[in-house]
Amino acid sequence: MKLAYLLNTYPLISTTFIRREIAAIEALDQPVERFAMRHWDGELVDPQDIAERERTHYILTGSNAALARDVALTLLAHPLRTLRALPLWWRIWRNAGREFVAHCAYLIEAMAFARRARALGIDHVHAHFSTNAATVALLAHRLGGPGYSFTVHGPDELVPGEPARLSIREKAREAAFIVAITRYCRDRIAQEAPDAVENIRIVHCGIDLADFPYDPAPPASSRVICIGRLCANKGQVHIPPAVAQVIGEFPDLVVELIGGGSDEEEAAVRTAIAEHGVHDHVILHGWGTGGYVREQLLAGRAMLLPSYAEGLPIGIMEALAIGRPVLTTTVAGIPELVDSGCGWIFAPGDEDAIAQALRGVMRATSQERATLGAQGRRRVEDRHDLHKQARTLLDMFRAAVGGVRSEPETPAEKG
Repeated sequence: MKLAYLLNTYPLISTTFIRREIAAIEALDQPVERFAMRHWDGELVDPQDIAERERTHYILTGSNAALARDVALTLLAHPLRTLRALPLWWRIWRNAGREFVAHCAYLIEAMAFARRARALGIDHVHAHFSTNAATVALLAHRLGGPGYSFTVHGPDELVPGEPARLSIREKAREAAFIVAITRYCRDRIAQEAPDAVENIRIVHCGIDLADFPYDPAPPASSRVICIGRLCANKGQVHIPPAVAQVIGEFPDLVVELIGGGSDEEEAAVRTAIAEHGVHDHVILHGWGTGGYVREQLLAGRAMLLPSYAEGLPIGIMEALAIGRPVLTTTVAGIPELVDSGCGWIFAPGDEDAIAQALRGVMRATSQERATLGAQGRRRVEDRHDLHKQARTLLDMFRAAVGGVRSEPETPAEKG
């Protein structure tokens, strides 16, 4: 079997989990060709991401002449296929209700990808997210390209109205299968694409547990780590006022924010820090390498992520794997992993609740934190082992290429 992954922009700092997933599949002796529409214009800091960029085939980044040649040859060699794809393309554009030029670009990208995939003998392509790359995979399939599947993560894909605008129903109808990363995600896809419900599979995102050594004896640290891009959806702006409520009792408390964002997003957090006088207690680090994140989690007391919208963050899995409790919100699939057994969970935007969670973890004894950490580690081992999830995905890809759809979840899996 010849397998490809198709992304919109790749690699990104935020797509480390995809890189790891591909590497885990290749560790099972299944080579993967990487395709992306374009490379990221930002600065990559992780050497593995930099190396990954060199392994990726780009559709738009590079030679415009090659792109034009692919389109012209597709039109000449497959005029009927192109005509038959146009009604579907039109429906996808109308569903979106916007961006006519962008949707013309998706059709061009599909022509180029279909031709390049055929040249490489690709049997199946998998897209992450139900957005642009899944659109290209669907159109390329109509143009004679390989069968496809795609993973839906959320949160942006699943907000009210967005699945219809993204044509998830159309994409699900022709996909070999659809991957949902949580039960919450599966249920939302089923609402939007009821005719494809038997073809939705839950495959959790995973981490390589060997990269996150379990520490059964948490340090007596006053540092709490927040991992994530600085943006409104992550809720970091609520951290300074919550910390301000707590530092009278815990003057050594420091919350370190690892992640970058736009100047505007960073300014909002810095303004909150200044307004609440917590310059010494809320520290903005910027992006860090995977190694730096691991070091800080190992040296820290807990992880904090006060998000408004998530799928199921990889950072939470990493913290729990190491044995650190997590303070986070009751959004989307997070409660499927985090509860009072391994941390503190609260409604998004509730600064008093964030403060109370910080008090809880700061008051917790070493033994209490160790118990929370042990439970977190067990859950990640059970549900988010990267190599187990990669094996599951690879079996699905092989079944799809063999013309056999993988079996639906058992009642236990449906939870």
